Amino acid sequence: MHPRRPDGFDGLGYRGGTRDEQGFGGAFPARSFSSASDLGHWVTTPPDIPGSRNLHWGEKSPPYGVPAPSTPEGPEEEPFPGGSGGSAPGQSSEQLSRFAGFGIGLASLFTENVLAHPCIVLRRQCQVNYHARHYHLTPFTVINIMYSFNKTQGPRALWKGMGSTFIVQGIALGAEGIISEFTPLPREVSHKWNPKQIGEHLLLKSLTYVVAMPFYSASLIETVQSEIIRDNAGILECVKEGIGRAIGMGVPHSKRLLPLLSLIFPTVLHGVLHYIISSIIQKFVLLILKRKTYHSHPAESTSPVQSMLDAYFPELIANFAASLCSDVLLYPLETVLHRLHIQGTRTIIDNTDLGYEVLPINTQYEGMRDCVNSIKQEEGMLGFYKGFGAVVIQYTLHAAVLQITKIIYSTLLQNSV
Repeated sequence: MHPRRPDGFDGLGYRGGTRDEQGFGGAFPARSFSSASDLGHWVTTPPDIPGSRNLHWGEKSPPYGVPAPSTPEGPEEEPFPGGSGGSAPGQSSEQLSRFAGFGIGLASLFTENVLAHPCIVLRRQCQVNYHARHYHLTPFTVINIMYSFNKTQGPRALWKGMGSTFIVQGIALGAEGIISEFTPLPREVSHKWNPKQIGEHLLLKSLTYVVAMPFYSASLIETVQSEIIRDNAGILECVKEGIGRAIGMGVPHSKRLLPLLSLIFPTVLHGVLHYIISSIIQKFVLLILKRKTYHSHPAESTSPVQSMLDAYFPELIANFAASLCSDVLLYPLETVLHRLHIQGTRTIIDNTDLGYEVLPINTQYEGMRDCVNSIKQEEGMLGFYKGFGAVVIQYTLHAAVLQITKIIYSTLLQNSV
């Protein structure tokens, strides 16, 4: 039988027939034992310190003070896990697996935030350019206009504002953590969820979007502002302008600037809908991929390479599908949101029709409903999808990077097995 131990026992507090005065680390009152039989009721003699000796079923620890019998057959075991024992190939394979998995995740993050940033820049410039004649709905015209911007302004024109996007993500994560720490709002939803828990979790997300909203406006300005008239702003300029936007000081704005209170509803609506759609699509795709893997690769016949691939890639593919679906479905709402945020900020953008020259933003929307009606009447329904070709390029690049990293990962694992 297994020895019975009290909850939280670590095996180090007993010395002879007594224990330290602090009991179990101070968590429980100290208790003394009068005889060795009381000790035997709870633990073996002596306690099995982790790493000292591996016991098999039915084997007991040797009496205290008596050395364990030596086994002359074969060499002694290495005291440290890095030795040249028989488990070294398995450990190296496991380390390679972890390193490759980390590399795949890093490649995915690099694609989403760095490699795809030029697509985000051009996509936002097309969205806020209300008088553009070319809508750039296909990736072919987007590639042409990207080449023109790079030729006239240099590579910086396509990677502007990238630092501010990371700052906004950091502010959102920090705000979410702080709010969840000081409020009962859950940061994650358990498997046994209920409507109340879902509502509290979405409320936490809404408050997070409200806190990050002024900094998101400042980041949006940095990504669409033309590089021709843009000053060399510091990396923390986004924080400065965001605080200035929140308190209404320090940043030159026109009278057409919409107050932050009127931007709360479209910002929170877009953020919450994006999160809900992404979560649903991610769970759905992940469930399908796991079922497909289970039926196509039984556990008995699965190779180590295939099992490691199945451990990393389904989640990455699910995240890719979730981001793609949410961006496509909410693209019209994002166009409206960006136009409301940029209005009245005296922002000058690049001319997306010619690839050179600059244009001022002089919209006069009264709110979200007026913006929707104006786009529908003046630009048509396709006006909500200006710059959509950049989304096609963005996710094509993402899919290509995922496929390339999968091939590299499979090759590394096959060579290590």
